[in-house]
Amino acid sequence: MTTTTLTPPRPQGPGPDDEDRSVTDWALAARSGDRHAVEHFLRAVRADVQRYVTRLSGDAQAAEDLTQETLLRALRALPAFEGRSSARTWLLSIARRTVVDRIRYERSRPRLADTADWLTAVEGAQCRAQPGFEEGVALAELLAELPSDRSTAFTLTQILGLPYAEAARATGCPVGTVRSRVARARQTLISQLAEE
Repeated sequence: MTTTTLTPPRPQGPGPDDEDRSVTDWALAARSGDRHAVEHFLRAVRADVQRYVTRLSGDAQAAEDLTQETLLRALRALPAFEGRSSARTWLLSIARRTVVDRIRYERSRPRLADTADWLTAVEGAQCRAQPGFEEGVALAELLAELPSDRSTAFTLTQILGLPYAEAARATGCPVGTVRSRVARARQTLISQLAEE
């Protein structure tokens, strides 16, 4: 006769949905000026924002400034945050706009170079996996026209290279939803490019 040993269930820690809900709750509490909630909110999202702006801008040296600017914009916009989407999704859209604004600002300034052929020098130093500067700006503008959930899913998986499961945790939705949003975003981008 065989005996069956039952193993007790493993204690489950907070899942990605719980963590995302906590961040959203902190953002909602921070709207009214709760300093404790503001501290928790900023601590919970800072690393995500810094990784996102570093990857999106391709400029690790500017990442700290972009992170600070994103968090300042988020704090100014907190009173208008209603929690319709997760705070992370809301914050990543602010980060994307911050990076796009910085790129547009830098692009509008005169360029100085030690070399007569600065464009060739920049292209030679550029990472091959990333789109070129002009392509990156064009892509950012096209992504800005998409609904924020699709744009976020596309950016996290296709530009930042996060696995779908990690993108699902970051946005607080199922993996299948992320895949669907990426597919729809891709189709819209293809249509937009075809029109142009």
